[in-house]
Amino acid sequence: MRINKYISEAGICSRREADRRIAEGRVTVVRDGHRICAEPGTDIADGDSVYVDGVLAERKKENVYIIYNKPKGIACTGLPSDPDNILKAVGYDGFITYVGRLDKDSTGLMLLTDDGELNNTLAKADNRHEKEYICEVGRDITDDFIRKMSEGVPILDTVTRPCKVRKTGKRKFSIILTQGLNRQIRRMCGALGYSVVSLKRVRIQNLVLGDLEEGTWRHLTEKECRELKQSCGMTVE
Repeated sequence: MRINKYISEAGICSRREADRRIAEGRVTVVRDGHRICAEPGTDIADGDSVYVDGVLAERKKENVYIIYNKPKGIACTGLPSDPDNILKAVGYDGFITYVGRLDKDSTGLMLLTDDGELNNTLAKADNRHEKEYICEVGRDITDDFIRKMSEGVPILDTVTRPCKVRKTGKRKFSIILTQGLNRQIRRMCGALGYSVVSLKRVRIQNLVLGDLEEGTWRHLTEKECRELKQSCGMTVE
């Protein structure tokens, strides 16, 4: 197994971050009693021990996958100095990190895991994973607004990808994105003269928020986890 995948499956960090730490000389391998500095592409064999920043990286038999219904005011950051950081709010006893982000004013589905490979796969914009939101705006929605949101809106020196948008009320709509630009929906609405009153994520790929109460979390079922990995093109054992 390649060393970056080994580190990722140990829940230390993503493969990309592992490659960075390897390049910085922060990863060593103990093989046959000898300690060597890891290089990009190093293969790990049975009996090898891998250390990242001096800490033993051990592959886990089972990863952790959590769905959390993020309330407004919780920040997607792991900084210990931030009293509102999402890891403190979840309070899981063990290493996990959040996949993607929701801004502090938005609510809804967050995925947290120690599976670095899944995190890295979902984070790649080119993979076009679906994320569905329910949005309420400050004035009545027109057909022209729905059309322009669907076709793409100029923001952040680009034009957003075409997406599925459906009106669900006088001032509410659902939108399915396959990209994740910074504060994308809020910026799209603002560019068309609308202000966002509330924004809630209700789905990531096959994972649905459902009736999970705000501020609470649960583990994914085996079926959810298997289907999520399959939808991301990952090998499922």
